[in-house]
Amino acid sequence: MTQSFLAISFLFSFTFINAQSFEKAFVVYTSKGKKTTVNNMLNDSKKADCILFGEFHDNPITHWLQLETAKFLSGSNSLCLGFEMFESDQQQLVDDYLSGKLTDKQFSDSCRLWPNYETDYKPLIELAKQKGIPCIASNVKRKYASLLFKKGRAALDTLPESEKNKFASLDFELDSTLSQYREVRKMGGHGMGIGMMEAQAFKDATMAMHIQKYLSLNFQVLHFNGAFHSDYYQGILWYLMQNTSFLVKKKLTISTVSQDDITKLDKEHFGKADYIICVSETMTKTH
Repeated sequence: MTQSFLAISFLFSFTFINAQSFEKAFVVYTSKGKKTTVNNMLNDSKKADCILFGEFHDNPITHWLQLETAKFLSGSNSLCLGFEMFESDQQQLVDDYLSGKLTDKQFSDSCRLWPNYETDYKPLIELAKQKGIPCIASNVKRKYASLLFKKGRAALDTLPESEKNKFASLDFELDSTLSQYREVRKMGGHGMGIGMMEAQAFKDATMAMHIQKYLSLNFQVLHFNGAFHSDYYQGILWYLMQNTSFLVKKKLTISTVSQDDITKLDKEHFGKADYIICVSETMTKTH
């Protein structure tokens, strides 16, 4: 009888422990590792001129929260959505789709869409289309970033002005002491590190340039980018803050991290952003 009771007690205990572990798929933390709420994140987003929402490109929790943030802010007439996932030469295609000049198929056939567009970015584009929200194709054209990586900035100097106007000035500053760029250089190794760092900075500077255009027109910009492009208040935000003629007054950064145990934020993630979405490592991926 005692053995049966112990067995049943163990079974209920095991079931309870497992049920507890599935209660949450994510937890939102502040920069200092304090637990907070999605509502706090949304309310602070409403007060910001520029929100850089750093994602893991294949994380469904991040994409869901991006959509919810966009919906929450969509009541404002000044909202603008920005996308790393669209390159600046695609701006006219994005505009034409939002205005109804292109069908869904025409847009899909004409644009270089990311493989997870349908599940992760299309809902944002459709929201923008429905609400009349402008969208920024903020990234540099991939082949230009690749050319700079392989041959340096001078390789782009012969391009026509109509193309140069779509990316950051080729004399853009690069602070190689920033931790994110040091990490990129390390990933590239001895042979490719400098080129990778230059290309990363080129993308960041270009995205900042396009965001700034809309900020100067008094839009509130909600920009979606890989977390690496804005973590530790570097990357895109660093370039935005270098323009002394136009400083971003109220800015907010959001990042994404994954952990085995999401009940406490690992110290290595402290300071990554104003809000840090900590997602379980076992979370499924969108692609």
